[in-house]
Amino acid sequence: MPGPFRRPTRTTPRASRRRPLASAVTHGARRLRPSTRAATHHADRSPLFASAAAHRARRFLLLASAATHRARRFRPPASAAAHRAHRLRPLASTVAHRAHRLRPLARAVTYTRWLHLLVGAIVPLAAGLIYPGLSHPYPADWLVVAVLPVPLVAAVALVPAARRAEGLQARLMLFPGKHARAWRTPEGADVSASPSASWTDRGRTALWLVFRMEAGLAVWLLSVGLPQCALTLAGVHVEEPVVAGLTLPSGGDRWSAFLAPLPVLVLLAVVVAGGGLAARVARTLLGPSVKERMAALEGRTERLLERNRIARELHDSLGHALTLAVVQAGAARAAADPEFTDRALEAIEETGRAALEDLERVLLLLRETGRPAAASPGLDEAARLLDSARSSGARVDAEVTGPLEEVPGPVSREAYRMLQECLTNVLRHAGPVPVAARVAVEGAVLRLEVRNPLAPGRAEHPGSGSGLRGIRERAALLGGSARTGRDGDAWLVRVDLPLR
Repeated sequence: MPGPFRRPTRTTPRASRRRPLASAVTHGARRLRPSTRAATHHADRSPLFASAAAHRARRFLLLASAATHRARRFRPPASAAAHRAHRLRPLASTVAHRAHRLRPLARAVTYTRWLHLLVGAIVPLAAGLIYPGLSHPYPADWLVVAVLPVPLVAAVALVPAARRAEGLQARLMLFPGKHARAWRTPEGADVSASPSASWTDRGRTALWLVFRMEAGLAVWLLSVGLPQCALTLAGVHVEEPVVAGLTLPSGGDRWSAFLAPLPVLVLLAVVVAGGGLAARVARTLLGPSVKERMAALEGRTERLLERNRIARELHDSLGHALTLAVVQAGAARAAADPEFTDRALEAIEETGRAALEDLERVLLLLRETGRPAAASPGLDEAARLLDSARSSGARVDAEVTGPLEEVPGPVSREAYRMLQECLTNVLRHAGPVPVAARVAVEGAVLRLEVRNPLAPGRAEHPGSGSGLRGIRERAALLGGSARTGRDGDAWLVRVDLPLR
């Protein structure tokens, strides 16, 4: 039945059935328009919010600039304090300088020097008790006291042991050390502690004793007189001054009391200056003499020469043994022959045993055990040296002429070491090559020559090795000469050593 309430049939199109859904969606969209408009309205108002935030940021910047300005107002006091501190720097440096000048008063060596000077006054004071007497001494009496004991002191200086006693006492009391508990301790080693060995030493000892006596007497007078003066300024009456007839300054009033510490300060300055002067004079008068300096220099030179000699001994013996061992081991490995290997091992054993003997001998010398060390080998054992070189593969043609038994022991031992170094250099740098060695006694000269062909492809460094330098040093010590260098297609080492 047709009408608005007619139920649709299945033949109705699908699109017509979706119209109510589309209209519902459209209706919902229309209902959302006010919210969209509000959002658009707020978006239109956002520049206002941005301008407000910018306004607040500007206010914050103004407040920050105001705070910065106020902080700048506080800078002048800080700069004024820095300026005042800068103005106080000279005062601080002055105080530090004065404190540095007062540092000697805190050192124990200052007072040991003072005591050393006071002890020197014992002799004139003892002589003054006999003549002219010390009951009421006047300035002329003190002059007699200072001059009268001079001949006696000069006579004591003639005893050789007097110089040693004064040197030991000066080392102990005039120079800082462990007994003085000082941080910086200059040694008193420049003051001699040996007896007088010449008249010059006796004369210098006499001058030192006279200086010590006179300086000690002067320091004693000041050490007694200046405290008396300080007591007088403080209002204390002194009945017997150290010098009779000396008028001490009157004291007792309030102004003189302020001057009372002044004599004490003068006394401290005298003690410091007198101690330093005594130390300098002791270095000059009690220092080592020319003979002692020469003896010390010779001893040091002998020790250095001994050290160099021991170093050369170790270099020659151990270097030779190691070189032979390396050459023998390489040759045995290349030959791959059991018989040759046995001979190489035997040569290595013999050379190593000889090197151990040399090492033990040198160590006995270094340890100073008191045991007699074995003598160094000489030219009489040169055959063993040549055989060891031959066992390494080198063809050694040796020529020994002249009476080798007449060669002095030192020359024979040094010549053996030179020959050993020459053969070692040949094996090390040239390998198993033909070697011509000649040892001849020609008159008063022992001549040693070793010649070998240069190895092909090896760079030449004439005289640059320590072994060749050792050969020249040994020859120079014996008064001879050594020539090393290229001679045609061969390398030549020629040494001439005097026998007398």
